[in-house]
Amino acid sequence: MQRLTEQILAHAKGLPEGTPVAAKSLLHLGNRAAVDQALSRLAERTQLIRAGRGVYLLPVTSRFGIRAPSVEQAVEALASQRGEIIVPSGAVAANTLGLTTQVPVRSVYLTSGRTRKMSLGKQVVELRHAPRWQLAMAHRPAGEAVRALAWLGPEKAEAALQTLKRKLPPGAFSELVAVAPQLPTWMARSVGKAAHG
Repeated sequence: MQRLTEQILAHAKGLPEGTPVAAKSLLHLGNRAAVDQALSRLAERTQLIRAGRGVYLLPVTSRFGIRAPSVEQAVEALASQRGEIIVPSGAVAANTLGLTTQVPVRSVYLTSGRTRKMSLGKQVVELRHAPRWQLAMAHRPAGEAVRALAWLGPEKAEAALQTLKRKLPPGAFSELVAVAPQLPTWMARSVGKAAHG
C-alpha cells in the first residue's frame, strides 16, 4: 500500500496547476492528524508549498527549475475551491483602466472571505475582506470601475468617471450607472453626475 505522503502527492499532481490542496479534501486518505502531518512533511521536503494555514500548493517544475504557481492561477483556484469571490484590488483596477500610472508593488486581492495572507514561494499575496458592493460584477469592466473609484476616493472620482465614460464600452458604463444605488452615497452621486453630464 502507498504511503500517505505518496498518495497526497499523487492527488496533488492530478490537479490543474495552482489548485490548492487542503487537508479537508484529503480525509478520504486518512484521519485528519495523519493528513496534517503528511502535508507538513511534504512542505518540509519542499515537495509542496505551504501557501497559508491548511492550504498547500504543488510547485511547478520547468526546465528553469522549481517555482510557485502563478498568483492568478492560485487565487482563481482558491476562489473556486472555497466558493469565494476574489478580485484584484482597486489599485490594480485603476491601473488596468488607465486611471493611474502607479503599478501596485504588493499583490492585494479583495475577497468575500476572511482577510488572510497566502505565500507563493517568495511572494506574499494579501487577501482582504471587502464589502459586497466592491465585489459586485466581479470580473466585468463595470466592477473594475467600482473598485478603481473606491481606491481613488471621493476627491478624484468625478475626473476618473469622465475618463471611464470615454474608455469603457457603452454597455459597461450603463451597467455602472445601473448599480449606482448599491454604492456608497459619494460614489453613487458621482456616477449619477457623470451619467447626466
